[in-house]
Amino acid sequence: MLALWAVVLLGAAAVVVLLYQGIAILLAKEMPRLDPAPPAPSPDPRPRVSVIIAARNEEADLPATLDTLLAQDYPDLEVLVVEDNSTDRTKDVIEARAPRVRRVDPPPLPAGWVGKNWACWNGAKVATGAWFLFLDADVRTHPTAVRTTLEWALRERADLATLAPRIEMKGFWERVVLPFYIQIVLVYFWASRVNRDGSRAAMANGQYWFVPRSTYFELGGHEAVRNVVLEDVAVARRFRAAGRRLRIAWAPDLAVTRMYRDRHEMFEGLLKNVHGSEYSPGRMVGFLAGLVGLFLLPLGLLPLAWVTGNLLLLGLGAFLYVALFGKHIGFARTAGAPAAYGLLYPVSVGFYLVLVATSLARGWRRRPVVWKGRAYPVRE
Repeated sequence: MLALWAVVLLGAAAVVVLLYQGIAILLAKEMPRLDPAPPAPSPDPRPRVSVIIAARNEEADLPATLDTLLAQDYPDLEVLVVEDNSTDRTKDVIEARAPRVRRVDPPPLPAGWVGKNWACWNGAKVATGAWFLFLDADVRTHPTAVRTTLEWALRERADLATLAPRIEMKGFWERVVLPFYIQIVLVYFWASRVNRDGSRAAMANGQYWFVPRSTYFELGGHEAVRNVVLEDVAVARRFRAAGRRLRIAWAPDLAVTRMYRDRHEMFEGLLKNVHGSEYSPGRMVGFLAGLVGLFLLPLGLLPLAWVTGNLLLLGLGAFLYVALFGKHIGFARTAGAPAAYGLLYPVSVGFYLVLVATSLARGWRRRPVVWKGRAYPVRE
């Protein structure tokens, strides 16, 4: 028999867990969706758009990305690929599409710069467009993507407009982990609140973001965040601090990407995102506690209630099971994974626990962040 104080405490904790799960659902529902816009006559000449892609060892993904860009219905499009010292056939992929695709060869990477930031900065300096679209080398686009996004950005008077593409998931671990990753991003950054001008929420998705040329250089562009691994978030925060207007939308029919092709690549990629180049042991410990307290411990309430025979906790525990597994089934289905993978959400939480524990261990040992064959030191 549980003491009354223990029942009250467990009940209050269950309510907190339910409220947190509700926040994730609310933020997902608030996220605007951008769909392909039908063709319409434009009374004014459309501004030139420069697509800037940083490419390092991207021979597998880059061909499809470039081919979908070359099929865009936007009339004045410049495509620049910054060839970042690849050791595979990336250069050949670019040259096969010249002159419609222009190759940019940046100078050697200077000390204090992250490779992607250096590539994007050098691409921006030679681009001729009035708007820049920074695009990852593995993002395939709908033929109307550039036009639709630019029209949306102009309507919203956005200084930075970013899209969340549909994430293609083919392997077991992608389908287990990535729907949970989407939830983490939604809640951690309060993603949908980015669209509120008075909000402090700030994020961008480095896979696909639009910015006017003048605003980009006025706020320092990638040079201002040269040593930051999570450059997209850092850029968005600079824009927000400067009072600029941010917009974000989910666009599953405009852009699609396969982020990772195997479990090892996914682990290293998500570890980079969790760890970043600024190490905070307090943040990592809080992250661990949140994962355990909000996603794993609540699953123990039902068996505890069953053993103790407390009917109130039994009902609450059963409701928690339905709410937790139901929410993750819904997220898996919405994200593009089979709904049944939502039943494996404790496995995805375990994957993240290993990620965060690894981040803590690497940070304690001052080990650098490694991505695309380069190592970047961390700052506490």
